[in-house]
Amino acid sequence: MAERGASVPTGARVTTRGVVFVHSCPRALASHVEWALADILGSRVDLHWTGQPMLAGTVRTDLSWSGPVGTAARIVSSLRGWGRLRFEVTEEPTATSEGERYSVTPTLGVYRAQIGPNGDVVVSEGRLRAAIARAHEIEEPVEDEIDILLGGPWDTELEAFRVAGEGSPVRWLHQVV
Repeated sequence: MAERGASVPTGARVTTRGVVFVHSCPRALASHVEWALADILGSRVDLHWTGQPMLAGTVRTDLSWSGPVGTAARIVSSLRGWGRLRFEVTEEPTATSEGERYSVTPTLGVYRAQIGPNGDVVVSEGRLRAAIARAHEIEEPVEDEIDILLGGPWDTELEAFRVAGEGSPVRWLHQVV
């Protein structure tokens, strides 16, 4: 494995992996989500959908994927246009790229965060300074702006949907080393 920051030969594709968590999807859109994921991943996708107890008429699923760096962004770009989906997509870091986490809700839109090697959200100095300046400008607590930088509103909205219903399988994520 190459060290972080090592150069990659021109034309080489760096592969990573991640997970798509569809927390709520109208039943009528489920097959369309599968088709979109299959198109992006370049192989057939056969998802196991279960009912979402938090919202009648919706289903939930998850999918572990492997593909080139940037796949998470492509998945989000494809699915975000269907305004009734709640989902998250993660992409693990590689030797040449940072990890990413996307959270999408119908009311809040898309949240994107860079994820460090230990799984924490990484906030750049520029974004942190802008949040502090905005808090002063609108006379709100700086903690509220920092919460937005960390995805707090998205976590709050999605938390009820993340909790598996009774009898739902538990899927373990890859262990962080």
